[in-house]
Amino acid sequence: MTNLALKVLIVEDETPAAEKLERYLLRYSEAIEIKGKVESIEDAVNWLEANQSSIDLIFMDIQLKDGVSFDIFKEVKVLKPVIFITAYNEFALEAFKMNGIDYLLKPITFTDLTNSLKKVESLGTQLRWSEERNETINRVVDATQKRSYKNRFMVKLGDHIKSITSDQISLFFADGRDVYLITNQLRKFIIDYTLESLDEILDPKIFHRVNRSYIVNISAIQDVIVYSNSRLKITSNIKWEPEIIVSREKVSEFKEWFDGSH
Repeated sequence: MTNLALKVLIVEDETPAAEKLERYLLRYSEAIEIKGKVESIEDAVNWLEANQSSIDLIFMDIQLKDGVSFDIFKEVKVLKPVIFITAYNEFALEAFKMNGIDYLLKPITFTDLTNSLKKVESLGTQLRWSEERNETINRVVDATQKRSYKNRFMVKLGDHIKSITSDQISLFFADGRDVYLITNQLRKFIIDYTLESLDEILDPKIFHRVNRSYIVNISAIQDVIVYSNSRLKITSNIKWEPEIIVSREKVSEFKEWFDGSH
């Protein structure tokens, strides 16, 4: 018996098989803790969504009462390593495409399980590094999603100072070194920003830079027309006379943004 400390989820729809696996795990190490046992794809998805961070390893039967366990991966992002279990060996390749680190054929013997757990022990450092990496990625994603964007600009109107919110802005326009904010009422204010700096602080779901001279608000676009040389021409819903052309190298990116995919 070793002192391997693991927190385990068992996904198995045959009660005798699940109980046998639990006995073998505790026989291998009393420090192993069974955190949960579920019998179906639906239950596994719900359990993982709520508790995945509490476990280190998953034992997963491939054929469950409501389908094959690979469908679990379509419903929830599985971040923990998996040891797959099945009575058939034709699923081996598919199992290793998932988070599979081993593949056990039924009926499982204690020797088979021992070999798998020794593999888990040998991969321990690598698995911990992978988990830490996933946590870091999740933190970065969370921070990005929580990022705040500039949603108002202070402008001067004679001796007065006004605050203009992003929903009042149709576009930003660069003319030489000067950058102008153009409102929905076609009012024009010079601002102390470059288009490059605006690109960093504006909400990318709302504003998009279409060429060297323009950043447009999605709500200000009345029409998009296929133009010469695979370019696109934007018609604004304000009476803006200069042409707004999406440069050829930005067409693909613009389409993704306009479609809501970017």
